Amino acid sequence: MSTPFPFTAIVGQDDLRLALLLNAVSPAVGGVLVRGEKGTAKSTAVRALAALMPEVPVVRECRFSCDPAAPDPACPDGPHTAVAGVSREARMVELPVGASEDRLVGALDIERALSEGVKAFEPGLLADAHRGILYVDEVNLLHDHLVDLLLDAAAMGASYVEREGVSVRHAARFLLVGTMNPEEGELRPQLLDRFGLTVEVAASRDTDLRVEVVRRRLAYDDDPAAFAAKWAGAESDLRERIAAARALLPQVRLGDDALRQIAATCAAFEVDGMRADIVMARTATALAAWAGRTDVQEEDVRQAALLALPHRRRRNPFDAPGLDEDKLDDTLSENSPSGEGDEDPEPDGPDDDGGPDGGGPGGGPQPPQDNGPQAHDTPPGDDAPQEDTPAPQNPGQGAPTGGGEQSAAPAAEPFRTRMLSVPGLGEGAAGRRSRARTEHGRTTGAVRPQGALTRLHLAATVHAAAPHQHARGRTGRGLVVRRDDLRQATREGREGNLVLFVVDASGSMAARQRMSAVKGAVLSLLLDAYQRRDKVGLVTFRGKEAQVALPPTSSVDAAAARLESLPTGGRTPLAAGLLRAHDVLRVERLRDPSRRPLLVVVTDGRATGGPQPVALAGRAARLHAGEGVASVVVDCESGMVRLGLAGELARELGGTAVTLDELRADSIAGLVKDVQGNSTRSTRKAA
Repeated sequence: MSTPFPFTAIVGQDDLRLALLLNAVSPAVGGVLVRGEKGTAKSTAVRALAALMPEVPVVRECRFSCDPAAPDPACPDGPHTAVAGVSREARMVELPVGASEDRLVGALDIERALSEGVKAFEPGLLADAHRGILYVDEVNLLHDHLVDLLLDAAAMGASYVEREGVSVRHAARFLLVGTMNPEEGELRPQLLDRFGLTVEVAASRDTDLRVEVVRRRLAYDDDPAAFAAKWAGAESDLRERIAAARALLPQVRLGDDALRQIAATCAAFEVDGMRADIVMARTATALAAWAGRTDVQEEDVRQAALLALPHRRRRNPFDAPGLDEDKLDDTLSENSPSGEGDEDPEPDGPDDDGGPDGGGPGGGPQPPQDNGPQAHDTPPGDDAPQEDTPAPQNPGQGAPTGGGEQSAAPAAEPFRTRMLSVPGLGEGAAGRRSRARTEHGRTTGAVRPQGALTRLHLAATVHAAAPHQHARGRTGRGLVVRRDDLRQATREGREGNLVLFVVDASGSMAARQRMSAVKGAVLSLLLDAYQRRDKVGLVTFRGKEAQVALPPTSSVDAAAARLESLPTGGRTPLAAGLLRAHDVLRVERLRDPSRRPLLVVVTDGRATGGPQPVALAGRAARLHAGEGVASVVVDCESGMVRLGLAGELARELGGTAVTLDELRADSIAGLVKDVQGNSTRSTRKAA
């Protein structure tokens, strides 16, 4: 077994370490979601925490880690009566992104259940993680239904497995830790709210701190055992402090004054529901126990707010998480007990000794404290303009003149869009856009299982077994079922698609009011793609070329940021934009062949620049049509006189054209239909 990197040897990242330790003291806090860029010790810190967890007594040979002092009466391996326990280390179980539902919650042997009446249950990762740590790296890439199952189990402390009337329940209490890189996509606000605490991590910009990080990592890689031995004293001290805080936790008193501050803070920041209040109360109590106190103080409430509230203030994917600390201080001051609001108490919490671990490696030299970006600050560079975004020379300039480049126009207010879907039946990742064969959804038929049976079609199985009962010597009431009788249910639900936007940023689109409307429409479609769990990509064309502004990603807020800074001007190389989109889809088809694309071209249909630009654009469009790519053209042409060029482009693509007004779900023309249009479907039916 490899030697983990010592928790006390992690440099900086005080908020991350504190959040993990608070959950180790009080798992009722509800877990931690760690958000940050790659290479910021997210996974290292989680794995290091497992080594600090106290040993757990378990019933011998119980697959569900029951406590001998209080075994689970509903344990599938039970009942356990008067059994001696054994101690083992707390487990850290990792949930891979590609895990199936059966791997997470466990699997029932339906064949034995039908033929023998036996609940043969194979435990999943939730059972393995009971009384330990469940770690989900890249939790934002996990399928939504798995995240729902995971968070439901964490909230209820139990896992339920139901298959065709056969039910199994077992305890599943664990410290849940998820990590994610926001550049790869966000979690839905409903799922964010289920994590107790969230911390933002970023690499320090302090040179001395970065030097110390590299020095310690190289020393660990050279000799992990010797490096761990050097930090063994600090690890032992921290382990003892966790145990002491756990023992003190039941004695901590959450007074009415602190409770009023918690409620006032949640109300002031307008968080939804009551979960934030409850999590803040539990976190403040854990903070007091961690500091060795039996009363919750104002600094505990403040620190709890910084850890529990930022992620609960996101209302849509384009909102940045964060908390106004000045507003927080004002709220706490206004709701302090009489006479205490003007005081500035000296904190005696976990920061007194230089960090949540209570000091360094047994008196060894410590690196300088990180005075750079904190976890709740915006990482440096997030607000910086894109390199290819020109600074406006004249903020007040109006419409473009000629082919010159114009500054980026702001996006209009987004709106709810009409439903756009890919025709046919796909087999892609679960989502909410186009029809597909999925693991979840309505049952549409039955087939013979290929491999392990995961979704039994009970009626079809009985129908297949019934004619053979006499030949199989059936004498009692039970049905004699063989492997060949089993039938797998086929289900139809919705899939997520790859929505590739091809946006015309040429001079013909550069009127500021017009471009604002176009950006507002694309922003609305991005929001719709987020809600339907699509991947998105962005290709822009202007001047002499087309560029991939954003390769296909699950991060719609990254696409929105690129769109916001999009300048306009120059000629209209429509063919170049379509050909670049073709290249993107070709590469993505190799990476993820089951995810069907939806091409959204946002243009007025004009094509200029180079020889025969209109003919070239037509040939590029027919290239997409020949490969069966579903497409829609958002017609941005305005004015009294319209040339109808976008409609011509849509016909070449084999798709349909909609105006900006028709794109709205509440418009008269905004009827739900497939992107290839009613005429295409009518032609198919006639054929």
